[in-house]
Amino acid sequence: MEVHLTQDEILQELLTFFKALSDGNRLKIIGLLAAKPYSVEQIASMLGIGVSTASHHLSRLSEANLVTARAEGHYYYYSLRTEVLKTMTENILKSENLSRLSETANLDAVDQKVLNSFLDKDGKIKSFPSQAKKFAIILRYVVKAFDKDVHYSEKEVNEILLQFNRDTASLRRGLIEYHLMDRESGGGAYWRVD
Repeated sequence: MEVHLTQDEILQELLTFFKALSDGNRLKIIGLLAAKPYSVEQIASMLGIGVSTASHHLSRLSEANLVTARAEGHYYYYSLRTEVLKTMTENILKSENLSRLSETANLDAVDQKVLNSFLDKDGKIKSFPSQAKKFAIILRYVVKAFDKDVHYSEKEVNEILLQFNRDTASLRRGLIEYHLMDRESGGGAYWRVD
């Protein structure tokens, strides 16, 4: 099952990742380690920098989980963790995850206040508002989890809605009633309306 991260988790992972790569020497180290493992001393020599500087850069890359070290005699050899780069591109850098970074950027104060009142820190719905206007705000927040121009089965819709609340039937019905999603008669397929 695919892991869905909160907006804050996505932002934090991206910040750590991009900060680690925000230096020319660190990018060169990534390039070197893509070919084979090297010691700090070898990296320092190849880049023409001090051992302590190379060690500092490797430490920053290690914090981002991009490199790993193994001891061999008196030296540590660093290797690139290519699976982390692959995971970043497959999960964190997905367009739907990137678009979630700005979910609250364009909200007016009323919308933000409603979301703060009815969502927990992980973006799950704590309770449903009784006022239709507030419920519509919640539904506009939820519908962003669905891609445009994609048809979903009812099972897929429920799996996505489960991220927000266990009462998937109320959410699904609300999305249809408030014309945020549409469906085939009989509920065969659902899609986002924009």
